[in-house]
Formats: sequence, C-alpha cells, structure tokens
Amino acid sequence: MNNDFKAFPLFSALVNRRSRRVGLGMKIPAGPFQYSSPHPPLPLTEDEEAALAFAACGVTGYALADLSYGPGEGASMLAGRRGRTVASADAVNTVAVIVTNDQATWLLKRPQDFAPDEFEQLVELARGAALTELYRRSRVRLSGRRTAPPLDSQHNFPINRWSLYAPGTTYFLPIIETSALTINALLELFDEAMGVFVRDERALFRPAGLRRFARSRNGQLHDNPNDLRSATVNALETSVLESCATEQGMVLQNLALMTEALGLGGFPNFARHENSWFQALGFRMGAMPASRYLGANRWLSHILGLLGKDPLVSYPLGLERDGVALLKPFCPPYYPTMESAVRAFLETKFGADGAYRRGAAQSSWRESESIAARIPAPSQSAVAATVAYCGYVHRRHGRFPACTAPFRTVIGFQVCRVDGDFYGRFYRPEALSEAVRESTAQAQRQARRAEGQPE
Repeated sequence: MNNDFKAFPLFSALVNRRSRRVGLGMKIPAGPFQYSSPHPPLPLTEDEEAALAFAACGVTGYALADLSYGPGEGASMLAGRRGRTVASADAVNTVAVIVTNDQATWLLKRPQDFAPDEFEQLVELARGAALTELYRRSRVRLSGRRTAPPLDSQHNFPINRWSLYAPGTTYFLPIIETSALTINALLELFDEAMGVFVRDERALFRPAGLRRFARSRNGQLHDNPNDLRSATVNALETSVLESCATEQGMVLQNLALMTEALGLGGFPNFARHENSWFQALGFRMGAMPASRYLGANRWLSHILGLLGKDPLVSYPLGLERDGVALLKPFCPPYYPTMESAVRAFLETKFGADGAYRRGAAQSSWRESESIAARIPAPSQSAVAATVAYCGYVHRRHGRFPACTAPFRTVIGFQVCRVDGDFYGRFYRPEALSEAVRESTAQAQRQARRAEGQPE
C-alpha cells in the first residue's frame, strides 16, 4: 500500500490510471499472455478497503444548495443536502455500494441512511482522515463470505471469467435505486412551470393516468403535441437512468483513481445481468410474466400464456436483513399504494423534520430556519398529478418504475494486488507507474515472507 496516498498528486493519478487485471495468485489459461502467478493471493488490508470505500461513496459534509428559491425557479427540486465524494442528481444519492471479499460481504450505507447526529460524526471522521473507523461505522454486514453471481456465460461475458472474484480480490458493486429520483423529477415535471404531459407508448400513446390534468381539460399539463412539452413513460425513465448512471460512473472513476493512489490494480467490468447479483445478495424478489415485463398488451399475453411461452421473470424489490429494510424503494410492497409512497417521499423533503423544514438545521446555511420557512412545497396540482401518474404505472405495468426494476446494476469494480512479474515479462516498463511498482514490490516481499522464502 502506498502510505502517502492521502497526498498523492491528482495529475499523477489521472495520467497513470489504467486497468490492471492480473493480480497475485491469478492465472491466464490460454493465449499469448498465458501465465500462472507463482505467488499466493494477498488480500487487501482493511485500511486499503477503507480508502477505496471512502473514494467510492464516503460522506463529506453538506451540499451548499446555492440555488434560486424564488417562485417557479425549481430550486426545491434538490432532495437533500447530505453530500459525499460523488455528486448525485438532485442530491438524492441513488447509488448504494456493495463490498465483497473472501471473508465477508458488506453494504455501505448511503447518506440518507444515517441519523443526523451520526452523519455529523462520520463527517468529522472523514475530515480527520480516519477512514478505517469511518468504514467500520458506515457498513452493514450482509454475509460472512464472498457473494457473487455464477461465472458461466449466462451471467458473465467470457472476457472477464478468468479473473473475476479471484481469491485475494475485493469487489465493489454500485447499485442504483430509481424510484426516489423518478418521483422527485415528476413533482417538478408536473408543476405549472414545466407542465410536461406523459403518454404511455406501451398503451398506444394514451395519457399515462394524466388525462384530467391536461390543459385541454383546464389542467396544468401541455397535452398539445405542438407545445413540445410531451414525453413518454420510457423516455422519462431513460432520462432518470442516465442520471443515475452518471452518479455510478463517478463512483467507478473515484475507485480507479484511488486504486492508482494506493498502488493497487483494478478494473471496471460488466455487472448488468438483470437479476443474478440481486439473487446472490439475497434481495427480496418479485416476479411477473415475461409478457408483462416487456409491456405486451393483454391479448398477446393471453396468447403467450396459452402457448406456454410466457415464463415468469424475477426482479429485485428491496434488501432486507433480520426484518429490517436496508434498501427499500418508494413503491409497493414497502408502501401499500403508490400514493402513500409519493407522500412518504414528500415527507422526507417537506414533512415536519424534512430537509426543507426542521431538517434544514443539518446544512451549511447560516440562517437555516428562516431560509427554509420561505421555501414552498410543490403545488397540490403537481402532487396530485404525480400520485395519478405513479398509480397508473403501477396498475398498468405491475411495478414502479415501469420499464426497469427499482434496483439496477451496470458496472462493478474489482481491486487486486498487481503481479509485477507478469507485467515485467509481457509489458514495457511504463505499464506500471512508480506507485504501483513500489506497492507491488512491497506486496511480493510480504508474499515471500508468508511463504517462508528469503526476501
């Protein structure tokens, strides 16, 4: 480990950032780089994992929320003010991170998962660079072993099969939760200032539960296509996913930069399989016929069912341990209806203890109470339209959101100790930066000591 990683130059991390996949104890089975490491695997230390966890999603303080809060300016779209090392659309903090190694699997809690006083204590640990203590207090143990999907072609591309989940490696998996950001965006889209009208392309472009809010019926939403304020269910949800993916990308980039600073190896890899990670992690799963999952109409679903070609498709609903919901979306089954889910989300912002009421005391604002008192909640018409739309989506498509499950994975990041002998044999010297070369030499000395060999 590079002990000077806290002062590691950003430029050096950027210019030397590479995917380095071959670690101690690994084997490339075939091809021009065929290789079998002569060294045993050497796992990361807790301090190293703590530094990586902090880079990925460590709490750092409060977002400044320096916006225009005048009427129609939309500043209250910001869902909260708890900040971390990566930015988040509307400060929703949609991404949770899983850490898994040979000994255990952990969930790193999101900023909103901490009590206010606990959050402030963690921020102080971060500012004091007490990263290992921060890591210990930020994680929830999910199991006492490495958790991962199978390695067969049904679950992973063959390109990564030889290296994924190898002994000694630590794997970081960002998980996106989409329901909160979707509801937050809807409250703004359906406000009078924007007035966006949404149609369901899976239902012949009929209004998505919003007919009574159309301007043609004296509502606030622009249902005339010529107004260019129309969207479809899929287009809206795709925009939310893109915003979530940006947050996830920041997690991955921070992991890559910290990996370089620590002198370790690592690489991002595809983790998109629809259900396998969630099943491996023990998520609560739902299921629906494939035809409904794909948005087919009832007639086609009926025909497919008669032909025996409409298998059940599972999808993740939430993560629970010992009767406690660790990750839960704003939708059933964690709320009885979508209306109750929408109102629960509103409570986090404008309830008595919400981010724009008493919760404003947890912020960077000097006069938080007086500032919060002058920030209005969404209009009743915007709330009513959001409730109507969300209820329609859940009834029509059997879940919320419609086109994707509330939880999603795309890319993971694996970290290892680099096998310098491999790169010395097959690569030019610049393949390993000075930080990686130094850390690798130190790790190999440790490995030789562990084997009882002379250094």
